Amino acid sequence: MANPGKGTTAVVRHQTDTAVAATPAPNNDGSSTATSSTGTDVPLAALAATAVPRHRSLWTDAWRRLTKNRLAVVGLIIVVVFIVMATFAPLLAPYTQAEVVDVRLARQGPSWLWPFGLDQNGRDIWSRTLYGARVSLLVGVVSQIIVLAIGVPVGMVAGYKGGNIDNLLMRFVDVFYAVPQLLLVMIFLNLFGPGLFNIFLGIGLVSWVTIARLVRGTSLSLREAEYINAARVSGAGDRYILLRHLLPNSLTPIIVAVTFGIPTAIFTEAALSFVGVGINPPQASWGQMVGVGTDTGLVQASPHILLFPIAAIGFTMLGFTFLGDGLRDALDVRTKE
Repeated sequence: MANPGKGTTAVVRHQTDTAVAATPAPNNDGSSTATSSTGTDVPLAALAATAVPRHRSLWTDAWRRLTKNRLAVVGLIIVVVFIVMATFAPLLAPYTQAEVVDVRLARQGPSWLWPFGLDQNGRDIWSRTLYGARVSLLVGVVSQIIVLAIGVPVGMVAGYKGGNIDNLLMRFVDVFYAVPQLLLVMIFLNLFGPGLFNIFLGIGLVSWVTIARLVRGTSLSLREAEYINAARVSGAGDRYILLRHLLPNSLTPIIVAVTFGIPTAIFTEAALSFVGVGINPPQASWGQMVGVGTDTGLVQASPHILLFPIAAIGFTMLGFTFLGDGLRDALDVRTKE
């Protein structure tokens, strides 16, 4: 606020949005006071302190709460490192994922030259771990895109429509939910064959039931809200209400669910590759590397072959879990500062 000159009137707006007329008057000590409309002398500094603070959005408040959560920050750092490793694997890896360094040095332990050592075929484990991160990131992200494409529309329609449509869709969801997801993915891969693309489809086509139930619950609680009823009265169609009202207000649980869904998909892929129905060699996969490391004789003689891919899987899942917990708390509007 500009410094008011002598004889001018300063208008200060309080948090109640009420305009208060104040006439500044200099004091003997050099400070200024203002006479409000009630006739009370109030220091200008005090009036300025009552100004309305700048409005912060939900996402700004959520980010501030997230950064105050130390475990969430640790998880975010781990996730960022994981993404950087996966994205820039060809630049960071000294060898390709199938390149043999020297077969005579097979099972060589960690050293300055090979930080993670060499595997049973003489390949650099550090390079294969980086390329395995690419597979894990692709599986986690692409499978969740498929999950969102199926689960969100099914959940929103079931929760918004209710009645027979809700019963029909939810009974279908219950059938999928009753069977272990890993078993369904294994059946899918046995029918259509292993490979990265089939893993995307298998995990995505099986894992959508969880987010469908979550979105249905959110839609059930929102469909009788006042702004939804107002939209109906104004003539808005179902599609408009679903896309412009229900979907934006369901983003918070969807974001949290996806954050937890990515590590679940990564672990599923690792489990499939471990049993031999996932990624085809020589393409690197953490689960495949763990499976090789558990071969008879390698665990005792060369534990580094098993240790590093297990650590990669563990730290990645831990990072996403910490981040998911932090996002759940940060996006909860009921969370107190």
